[in-house]
Amino acid sequence: MKLRAITLNNVRRFTALTGLTGIGDGLNVLCEPNEHGKSTLFDAVQALFFKAHGANDKEIKALKPHAGGAPEVTVEVETDAGTFTIAKRWTSRPAATVHQAGRLVAQADEAEAWIARLVGGTSGGPSGLVWVRQGMTGLTGGSNREQAAALEARRDLMSSVSEEVEAMTGGRRMDMALARCREELSVLATATGREKTGGPWKAASDRVEALRLRRSELSTTAAALHDALDRRKRKRRELAEIEAPDALAARKKRLDDATKAHTVAERHAESVEAEARKVTTARMAVAAAQSRLEALRVALAERDEAAGLATGAAAAKAAAQADHAAARTALTAAEATLDQAKTALKQAEENHRRAGRQQAARDGAQRRAELVQRIAEAEATRKLREEAEAAALTGPDQAALRKLESLSTALATARATRDAMATQLVVTYAAGRDGAVTLDGRALDGGTPYPIPRGARLAVDGLGEIQIRPGAGAQEDDAVERAEKALAKELDALGLPDLAAARTAAEVRAQAAAQAREAKARLEALAPAGIEKLREVLARIPEAEEDAEALDPAATEARLGTAGSVMTAAQSTQAIASEAMAKAREALAGTDAAEAGARDRLSRAETALAALSDATVAAFDAAMRQAVQELEAAEAIHAEKLRAAPDLAAAEAALRRARSVEDAARADIARLRPEIATLDERIARGSGEAVEERLAECEQELPAAEAELARHAHEVAVLRRLEAALTHARTEARERYFAPVAAELKPLLQLLWPDAELTWTQDTLLPEALTRNGQAEPIDILSGGTQEQVALLVRLAFARMLAKDGRHAPVLLDDALVFTDDDRIERMFDALHRQAGDLQIIVFTCRQRAFRELGGQTLRLAARDAVEAVA
Repeated sequence: MKLRAITLNNVRRFTALTGLTGIGDGLNVLCEPNEHGKSTLFDAVQALFFKAHGANDKEIKALKPHAGGAPEVTVEVETDAGTFTIAKRWTSRPAATVHQAGRLVAQADEAEAWIARLVGGTSGGPSGLVWVRQGMTGLTGGSNREQAAALEARRDLMSSVSEEVEAMTGGRRMDMALARCREELSVLATATGREKTGGPWKAASDRVEALRLRRSELSTTAAALHDALDRRKRKRRELAEIEAPDALAARKKRLDDATKAHTVAERHAESVEAEARKVTTARMAVAAAQSRLEALRVALAERDEAAGLATGAAAAKAAAQADHAAARTALTAAEATLDQAKTALKQAEENHRRAGRQQAARDGAQRRAELVQRIAEAEATRKLREEAEAAALTGPDQAALRKLESLSTALATARATRDAMATQLVVTYAAGRDGAVTLDGRALDGGTPYPIPRGARLAVDGLGEIQIRPGAGAQEDDAVERAEKALAKELDALGLPDLAAARTAAEVRAQAAAQAREAKARLEALAPAGIEKLREVLARIPEAEEDAEALDPAATEARLGTAGSVMTAAQSTQAIASEAMAKAREALAGTDAAEAGARDRLSRAETALAALSDATVAAFDAAMRQAVQELEAAEAIHAEKLRAAPDLAAAEAALRRARSVEDAARADIARLRPEIATLDERIARGSGEAVEERLAECEQELPAAEAELARHAHEVAVLRRLEAALTHARTEARERYFAPVAAELKPLLQLLWPDAELTWTQDTLLPEALTRNGQAEPIDILSGGTQEQVALLVRLAFARMLAKDGRHAPVLLDDALVFTDDDRIERMFDALHRQAGDLQIIVFTCRQRAFRELGGQTLRLAARDAVEAVA
């Protein structure tokens, strides 16, 4: 692959279409000052090749310009299959496309796969080898993922360099064998040597553990079955003793005798109570006769007194009525005089105001027009503010919305927990019995799991009912109900149907609050002291009136003073008359009330006498004596009955004792029969489940499962040993593996240091030490300039090997020689030209003076018009 053109749009500083065209074979150089966009161009090309169009991580966000917009990168590449245009867009309407001669070759995920096949790697550059970012000139730079990708790329390349190396080391065949060994090992075990979840070793281990647990559970069940047999025997013996005929007869005789004795005592007590009621009735008759006699005497006295009071009240009322009529006549005359004075004063005031308005209108016409317009604008702004503030008070605020979100999350968590922990019911029907089991009147489908968090009663056609008692999930169902109630309560408090409506209402509220703030600021600018202040100012500026009569302000003011004096005198006269009228009205009201009270009292007294009919005091006295005699006779009879009464409390105690004995026997029978039935069902179920037979089967299966587990453990041990052996063999072979790399690298090194050689690590396939003048120096203690020179030369060697392996990749260098001195940089330029014969090398640098002597094809970033002209 060779790059031919690069175009950026909305990438950092490039907010307009900017491109790099005319990229040729061999050495290409883009030399521009700092902040001209070289590193941006490098990062954009790397993102196009190694960042999916749907990515939105920090590296993609770093490409966005400050002004906003979706980053877009387009490159034109030349391959053995022809020239292709690759384009990507991130963040907004992300897209990835590959075109050839205007024809769409791939898009979206297919385009990503096409690009991955083209570059042959996933991070850090083609195969993670030949891209050098600014500030990362070492061979071990970058993230852990980038370093791992580069390591695998080096191993893959070294495994396929030549037929000679393939024959000498086993190459890819050994890599494939080691990969197969590791693949089979990964099926069984994790990287830390533990049993892998979902693998056969883990399955065998789980089966052994399950059989051991099952054996323990069956042993416990068998012991429980024997205990149930012993308990049933004891309870049957206890039930037989309670239901024995002799015991039944004794309990029945005791209850019958106690019942008869209690009935006799109860009937005598009822007779005594009836006599007591007669005594009470007689006492009430005596009290009523005495009350009637006293009421007659009081009613006669009250009637005589009320009649005298009514006569006096009528005379006082007549005198008050005469005084009231005189006061009314005086008040009417004073009010007529006052009305005339008011009319005159009003006319004088109106004339004076007209004169003032005529004078002021001539002075303030323009000011009034301005204030009218300002008040209208302020009124409209205030209305807008009030509407926005009202809208801002509706709907939930952010705190309420966060609380709703939290409650919704809690509800979803509670439901998931409940469903995970609830008892599961699965029905399997016999042929022709589909729908025979129902839950709450609804037939259950066969083979479908139904969660039963709170238990249930199942109706089985032709059999009866089955009760399912709640398991551990019932508590979680309570948690779901609490979460639902909490969320519903919060939504009801806000008057919202659901969480989506709450989010919409919160957004509307926020928008209304912003609009209210804007209206408030404008209203404060229009009317700092308020609209009413503006109106007061406007009111003080009179409107121009159409008045044919021109008035003199001085003359109208004099007439106003005269009318005011007349008005004051009339008001004083009216006030005196009004006070006299109020006193007369108050006196008349008092006499009215006194007369009404006296008449009412007389009416009540007469009504009371009428209720007593025509009875006399003597008749009422004789009736009272007769009632006293009847009371004495009733008391004597009640005393005689009371002396002959049997002991009712003793009879009731004996009856309660007999009943309690019978109730206790029935309760024991009612308790023992279900307990015996439960034990019968438990024993039958235990016998039907063949617990002891299943325990024996479990004992037989366990040794075979343990043997399978041991077999998998042995297989893991063998695979680990094989992996170690293959790794050791590959390491020994690769000691002779670096001859091709060394051969490619040696002439490049000798451009800098005669007779220099590199040694390599066996694990990372990276340079370990530089040997110069017979002395080996570890790479990490070399100077920064020497390290970057070695790293660059090694990358050039790998790039040449990529090309020989048919995987051409451009070498991109972004200020890769920042620490190199003037003498060595000349020799590094020679190295770049030496490798550029059959490679494409693109150098980005800001060191214009130093790289002036590099040579190669000069590149320039072009603005949109230039890019479109070239296109």
